[in-house]
Amino acid sequence: MNIPNKITVSRILLIPLFLIIMLAPFDWGKMNLLGANLPVTHFVGALIFIIASSTDWIDGHYARKYNLVTNMGKFLDPLADKLLVSAALIVLVEINDVYAPSWIVIIIISREFAVTGLRLLLAGEGEVVAANMLGKIKTWTQIVAISSILLHNFIFVMIPFRFDVVSLWVALFFTVWSGWDYFAKNSHVLKNSK
Repeated sequence: MNIPNKITVSRILLIPLFLIIMLAPFDWGKMNLLGANLPVTHFVGALIFIIASSTDWIDGHYARKYNLVTNMGKFLDPLADKLLVSAALIVLVEINDVYAPSWIVIIIISREFAVTGLRLLLAGEGEVVAANMLGKIKTWTQIVAISSILLHNFIFVMIPFRFDVVSLWVALFFTVWSGWDYFAKNSHVLKNSK
């Protein structure tokens, strides 16, 4: 396994740590950041989530720079993204669905399952498709939305609207658009499958 793929696997391995911090009954108190009062566990969970998310850029950059792009990487990288984002969204619904309404989470995760299914069909036809730019924008808007929700919007407390809410809607928009685009560009597999 090459270094970019190891970095991708590290993203997957950070998910259980994130879940433990967010869901175990730790009482580390609260902290006040720029007027936002948030539990320390949410702050630590956000840091873990952000570190794990940043490995997406690191593994891709390293793979392209040193020509280490592999079929395994094309499969693992989006899978790691989907696992991390899905875990974070489900946690947000569990701790309080005001942060992330369950219907938005259902749409986002449904899109991820649908695209993964299409990827499996493509793989059966001998095609391995790396994420396109729209898919990358979708992933980063999801990461920004989840991070701002986990941090209780503290970074954006001075702007006149709820950045976390707006960013979640932007993530939903790009999730639906990128899913539609993925199916539209690969519809030949659905038409030709037996």
